[in-house]
Amino acid sequence: MRGSKFQLPLDQDPCPHLLVEKGQDGTGVGWWVPEIKHTLLAKWIDGTKGARRKDWRHLVLIDPFCGPGRIQVKGEPVTRPGGCAVAWLQSQKSAVPFTHVMVGDISEERALAASERLGASGAPVKAFVGPASETVQRMYAEVPPGALVLAYIDPYSLAVLSFDIIERLAKLKSIDFAVHFSMYDMLRNVSTEFERARFDAAAPGWRSAIDAPSLSNAQLKQEFFSYWMGLIGGLGFTFSHEMPLIRNEGNSPVYRLACFSRHPLPNRVWADVAKSDTGSLF
Repeated sequence: MRGSKFQLPLDQDPCPHLLVEKGQDGTGVGWWVPEIKHTLLAKWIDGTKGARRKDWRHLVLIDPFCGPGRIQVKGEPVTRPGGCAVAWLQSQKSAVPFTHVMVGDISEERALAASERLGASGAPVKAFVGPASETVQRMYAEVPPGALVLAYIDPYSLAVLSFDIIERLAKLKSIDFAVHFSMYDMLRNVSTEFERARFDAAAPGWRSAIDAPSLSNAQLKQEFFSYWMGLIGGLGFTFSHEMPLIRNEGNSPVYRLACFSRHPLPNRVWADVAKSDTGSLF
């Protein structure tokens, strides 16, 4: 897989009248979203296609932070598929299409936009509106027996990456996770106990385990991430040893991309694609 050329699945917007994600400042998302995050997701789906063809009655995609299903990159005149759409399109391209696609967002407009776009692309999609901590409860209940599940967790901030999202989905027997873990949030607004409490939901008990006031910001983010990994390990998962640290145009760390699973194959594939021809970007 390393060194091979890979084309990110692209399509024209099937619903150009609907909302498009253009980032917090409205000028577009960073180049690293399609070139790194979405490319890794697509490569991972393609790299595990052999295993997905075997013995699975259902293949399920869960994305509780779906956004509108379409993005615009800064400086580009055209739009691109969002994460959930990339996952669906790649599953088709790899001849292992998801049999169930569950997308959710706290914004009804965004959730329904993603659902309409996915449906127009042929996806067997269902939208869930509400906070991810609530929607995953309903998604979990609708996962059919005999399913292999991919949970793509891409929150807009670390504060909303509530651990109970992962804890609930971890009750599924066969599930792999790809998680966007924001490092930027841990580099700012953590000078007081009140500000640090914002991250209690993401890693319950962390303030008792980590002496935050005694650490530099760099140390704190590493200790927090290690503590979070320990919580995930306590659910029976192991991480891929490749967890790319994505940086923005100013070379500031933005987030890590983490893959974890109960089976070694998804982690091996993630390690392989994370060191492939996008490796120079990390």
